Amino acid sequence: MDWRAWHEKYDDPESELSRRLQAVQTQVRAALDRAPAGPVPVISLCAGQGRDLLDVLEDHPRRADVRARLVELDPELAAAARERAPEQVEVVTGDASLTDHYVGLVPAEVVLLCGIFGNITSADIERTVAASPQLCRTGGTVIWTRHREDPDLVPTICGWFEDRGFEWVWVSDKDAGFGVGVHRFTGVPEPLVTGRSLFSFVPG
Repeated sequence: MDWRAWHEKYDDPESELSRRLQAVQTQVRAALDRAPAGPVPVISLCAGQGRDLLDVLEDHPRRADVRARLVELDPELAAAARERAPEQVEVVTGDASLTDHYVGLVPAEVVLLCGIFGNITSADIERTVAASPQLCRTGGTVIWTRHREDPDLVPTICGWFEDRGFEWVWVSDKDAGFGVGVHRFTGVPEPLVTGRSLFSFVPG
């Protein structure tokens, strides 16, 4: 997969990827709106160019409160994110599946798992969901994406989150052409298990 060419679809306002981005950004904005007073830690796994968060931070009133870490393996995509990122947003070039990258910033108020679940096995999706209580603080929000093609795993993923102490907030309609899900953590955060890989991308 040429991920840089894939990201070019964001610039086409008619593309499904562009419309998915708008949906994700709307949910990021809402998550920041409801964040409690004080610092707002955010992590983004497989962050790409960082558009999910960086576009929102340009004018969000909680911008100064956000402390974020974006992790992206592709050096060119990471460089593009780093060029745009404000001072309080750290961009790490590395394997986003490795839990060590999130030490010091979890449990977070917003956890972005976008562009992942459509590229890994269902077992790895379940493993990542199971680890989400290590990433998200009580009351925090996980925003994730997954295509709605058959087999449609979105309902199953929702169930996995709910089994782990998350409550359903919003899921895009199946006929939207893309899948975006939002869950809010109501449980107690678990200690981060370091030295662990949560997923591997399936060659495509």
